[in-house]
Formats: sequence, C-alpha cells, structure tokens
Amino acid sequence: MSENSKSSIKNNPILGVFISNKGILSVLVLLCIIVALVTDKFLTPNNIVSVLRQISINAYIALGMTLIIILGHIDLSVGAIVAMSGTLTVGFIVNQGLPMGLSIFLGLLFGVLAGFISGGIVACFRVPAFIITMAMMNVCKGIPRVYSGGQSTRINDDFFAAIGTGYLFNTIPLPVVYMVILIIIFSFMLSKTKFGTYVYAIGGNREAARLSGVPIKKVEIAVFTLSGLLSAFAGLVLCSKMYSGQPSVGDGYELDAIAACVLGGTSMSGGKGRISGTVIGAMVIGIISNGLNLIGVSSYWQLIAKGLIIACAVLLDAQKDKISFKKKK
Repeated sequence: MSENSKSSIKNNPILGVFISNKGILSVLVLLCIIVALVTDKFLTPNNIVSVLRQISINAYIALGMTLIIILGHIDLSVGAIVAMSGTLTVGFIVNQGLPMGLSIFLGLLFGVLAGFISGGIVACFRVPAFIITMAMMNVCKGIPRVYSGGQSTRINDDFFAAIGTGYLFNTIPLPVVYMVILIIIFSFMLSKTKFGTYVYAIGGNREAARLSGVPIKKVEIAVFTLSGLLSAFAGLVLCSKMYSGQPSVGDGYELDAIAACVLGGTSMSGGKGRISGTVIGAMVIGIISNGLNLIGVSSYWQLIAKGLIIACAVLLDAQKDKISFKKKK
C-alpha cells in the first residue's frame, strides 16, 4: 500500500473501518444475503428492529470484553452480572419500594463492585483472570437467586419500561441509541487517549509496559470495573425490556460477548483489537441467532453453532499470529 493510500485511510476514519474490517464485513454481507434468501421475514422492519435490539445488549458487554481481551485476560462473570444487576434493580423497586433512581444506581453499583473486586484480585495477586472471574460468576449467579428465591420479579412501571422499550423520535429504539453512544465513547477512549495506549501496551508486552512506567494495576482494575459497569447496564436495559428481573437471564451472554470480540479480530493473546471489529462481530452473532430463530432451529443447536464459530475464529486468529511471526523472522 502506498504512503498516499495510507494517509488517505488515516484521514478518513470511515474508510479505515471498512479496510481494517474487510474480512468480517464480507462475512456479514454474505450472511445477510443467505438469511434473506432463506426467509423473507429477515428484512421486514419489525425484524430489523428486533435484531438491532438484540445486538445492542451484546454490544454493551462486548465493548468491555474487548478491553479485557486486549489486556490478555478474559471475564467469565459478565453474564452473571447482567442477571444480578437486573434482578436486584427490579427487586429494589418492587419489593423494597426504593425510588427508581436509587434502585438503578444500586443495581449498577453491584456490577461495578463485582468488576472492581475481580480486577483488584487479578492485578494485585496475579491470579489468572479465568479463575477469579469464574468464581465471581458463581457469586453473581447466586446473589440474585438468594435474593429472589429463584423467582422472577415483575414490574409494570411505564417509565422504567421505557428505558429498554422506548424510541428516540418515535423511530430509533433507545437501546440502539445507547449502543451508538457507547461505541463512540469507547472508540475514542481506546484510540485517542493515554488510557487506550496503556491497554494496548500491557496486552502487547506486559514487562515492557512496566519498564515504561505504565500503571498496570490501575489500568487492569479500571478495565474490569468498566466491564462490570457495562454488564450491569446491559442487565438494566434487558430487565426493562422484559418488564421483569430474572435470575437466570444472563446465562450464555459471556459466550456471545467473547464470540463478538474474537470474530471482530481481537486477539486472545492480547495486544490487538478494535471496537469497530467487535461491533461487526456482534452483528454477525445477532444475525446468526435471528436467522436460526426465523428458520425454527432449536436454541440448543444455536449454542452448538456459536461454539463452533468461536472455535473457528480462534483457529483463524492463531493462524494469523503464526503467519505474522514468520514474516517478522
């Protein structure tokens, strides 16, 4: 690629997104064509809105997961935090009679604390993130079940329901608006701030980052805390959309978030990843789920399909790393 071409891409961020994600974008376009040919329900306005809503929930979680994977870690607790935050928020409003604003704050706070604790243990005690977040997953699964007795809690407040079911200008679903805002914030954070530079530096070479004076512990704690906050926010939007807090609603969300990141080009070995790729990866996951639902494929088979997708994406990622390593040699 010539210097003029590189300069043109650098000065045109939209073109840069298309060029840097051309592989996964090709998969997305091909997938849309296949699903549209298989079922005529796919391109209907109602279904498109449904897909956007579904993608938005996964996108919130996947944004935080992207930062964690770039660091070279993994977070298995995000799905459990979704359920915990949603169940507690609704429970505080319905059962305890707390004001809605305070209930939402407390629900988000529980997610923040879960992420902060996981990040603190990972950063300060060098415990593998896989282990500590698996432990946190069980804790966060247990809390809403203990609190609610394993039962869902119904809420009929119209204002609360509007958080997840409302529209901007009677056209754009509010969950999609939140998604766009968060994508802009995290894209800027990761590509234009010192914090983003630190995240890439730690994931690329932790020892070199330490010698360069990067505050590794603070960055790791901040990233896990952000992941907890985003997961809790996803739980808030989801329980608002369902008019209820359900202790088991977050099961499997960590799988979708990891799949979106890996499909979008985030390297499981750390140091590489883009928010734009993660968003496109979330679109691919959402369209696969939606297409299989429209065709009438069982949810059990959908789990198998998602598992195979992650396995293939990780294998491709490993092959790319091998090729780049050989080129460097």
